[in-house]
Amino acid sequence: MHKHKTPGQRALNGLKTRMRTPAAPASSRRAQAKARDHWSFLFGEIAVYAFVVLLVTGAFLTVFFEPSTKVVTYDGSYAPLRGVQVSEAYASTLDLSFEVRGGLLMRQVHHWAALVFIAAITLQLLRMFFTGAYRRPRGPNWLIWVSLLVLGMAAGVTGTILPDDMLSGGSLGLIQGVTQSIPVFGTDLMGLLFGGEFPGDDIIPRFYWLHVLALPAAVIGLFALRRRLVQRHGHTRFQAPAPSGLATFQTARMAAPRAISVAMFLATCGILTLLGTVAQINPIWQFGPYKPGDITAGAVPGWYMGFLDGAVRIMPGWEFEVAGHPLTLAVLVPALIVPGAFFTVLAAYPALERRFGGDNDVHHFLDRPRDSATRTAVGAAGITFYGLLWAAAANDQIAYNFHLSLFAVTWFFRIAVFLGPLLAFALTQRICLFLTSRERQEAEHGRETGRIVMNADGGFSEIHEPVRELTALGAGSD
Repeated sequence: MHKHKTPGQRALNGLKTRMRTPAAPASSRRAQAKARDHWSFLFGEIAVYAFVVLLVTGAFLTVFFEPSTKVVTYDGSYAPLRGVQVSEAYASTLDLSFEVRGGLLMRQVHHWAALVFIAAITLQLLRMFFTGAYRRPRGPNWLIWVSLLVLGMAAGVTGTILPDDMLSGGSLGLIQGVTQSIPVFGTDLMGLLFGGEFPGDDIIPRFYWLHVLALPAAVIGLFALRRRLVQRHGHTRFQAPAPSGLATFQTARMAAPRAISVAMFLATCGILTLLGTVAQINPIWQFGPYKPGDITAGAVPGWYMGFLDGAVRIMPGWEFEVAGHPLTLAVLVPALIVPGAFFTVLAAYPALERRFGGDNDVHHFLDRPRDSATRTAVGAAGITFYGLLWAAAANDQIAYNFHLSLFAVTWFFRIAVFLGPLLAFALTQRICLFLTSRERQEAEHGRETGRIVMNADGGFSEIHEPVRELTALGAGSD
């Protein structure tokens, strides 16, 4: 007699089945060991190296940072703020920047590493999506990278809040507004998060431990799990010829993979150090200490939060009352529902593709984007949607610099976020279908050379040359 399993048990068994998916054949894995790399594989490596830089610089910063909102009188070396009442968190960040040897450099390298870390994860996800690297048996890898993106953004936001400057206050205000927009229990949740009235005295200590312990531990755990899965399933590979420059890079890496990895790590560290030296970022002494009710014009969070800012800006000011409770759609929809739906669809896309596409086979080779027109078109639509929301975060700057009406610019983005993705989908799909159709014709009839010859009967015809057969490229992203 068979026992009925609960939905939770079925989901757990499904995950275990994916984890136990047969590994790549031995011959394929040997080939992968010889040719592990495509240039896009570097996105994942850069993410790992940037995270190492974050750990090292973060450990240095925690020695001097004081996560406290206790009010003190600043008497440090920055004269314009001397004698001003500030929090200990803000004062310790100023001391770290101006009085600790190498402190400002460490702060800026840490901030740049965070931006590069999230950018590398984003590019890795795009790489996996457009080449189909998320298909069985590598579905868990996709979920790991999506989770890393969410954790990276959370770490970036919590790190921005810690200095308790005006930029920090703007982020706190957004968190307060989003939390309070949740129906029924939003106000209670806000009080629990901030420890009472906004902004409270508990939020910075809480975010500090979340930033320096919980989130890094989760990221380390996901990287370790990813490494285990890669060892189990191997790397995916392309089936297309590589240009000579890429082939040369692959040959060098096959000859000395560890040396190339060390060189890439040192190059990443060097570029981040150069950025921290010459490119000023997050100058909290210019923003000033946080004061509830004030806001700093022109101070914005990291680039990865731009889409959220843009969604809030273009959302109409809709607010209703349901059963005596206010329902503020002007904040709830753009700041909670839209990003929640976006990341849910992103994480579930491999399962959705299997469900509606019927492809349950195991794949160890990557697709070219043009070979899967619908998937590439969906990706282009998603990028367009995200990009328009990101651009909408600068609607005031666009209106000011181009002498346009802010009302007109806002309405343009309200319409564009719906029509733009549809247009991008249709255009991208047509381009992919055209490219594959042209390749089929060239495979059948040869490639046009532009050379015209006359035959014995006086007629003219163009010479066609055969298309070179495709050869294996080497491993790509996992």
